[in-house]
Amino acid sequence: MKNLLAKAALATAALLLVLPISAKAQEDKHDGCSLATLYGGYGFTISGQITGGLSPGPVNGVALTTFDGRGGLIQTDFVVKSGAPAGPPDAFRTGESGVYSVNSDCTGTATIHFPDVTPPQEIVLMFVIVNHGRGIRAVVAALYVAAGIATMTPTPAQITSEATKIEREDHK
Repeated sequence: MKNLLAKAALATAALLLVLPISAKAQEDKHDGCSLATLYGGYGFTISGQITGGLSPGPVNGVALTTFDGRGGLIQTDFVVKSGAPAGPPDAFRTGESGVYSVNSDCTGTATIHFPDVTPPQEIVLMFVIVNHGRGIRAVVAALYVAAGIATMTPTPAQITSEATKIEREDHK
């Protein structure tokens, strides 16, 4: 019985010594993120609600956002607000552009300008890069509409989005 207890104590002590080393090895495998982590096209789904301003109501949509790996982005989207297309009823909105930054812990921010939308709009996103750059989870931190852009007065909104990196066969 003493021999069995001694073996169990020895195995437990060995396990306790190995666990911190294993955790450190797992920690070292995380390479962090940079601007270059986001490169290429990402397909987003958008969902939420504008809760104030001139046109409150539900928002749903899709977007193709292309990151250049250096802090710039372009976007094409189709968004439905309160059941009606936010842009042309049968076409994607194009010409959207912006900038983004990425922190080493894989969090970041992006600002997207919508120049061809009436009234003009701008959104600020806070995001987390997931799955080694293959996905993004984002929330709209601020939605600026018309004069709100100049005064930095956001329209109240609760909008989230999720993206998956587009893997094209010709780029594999």
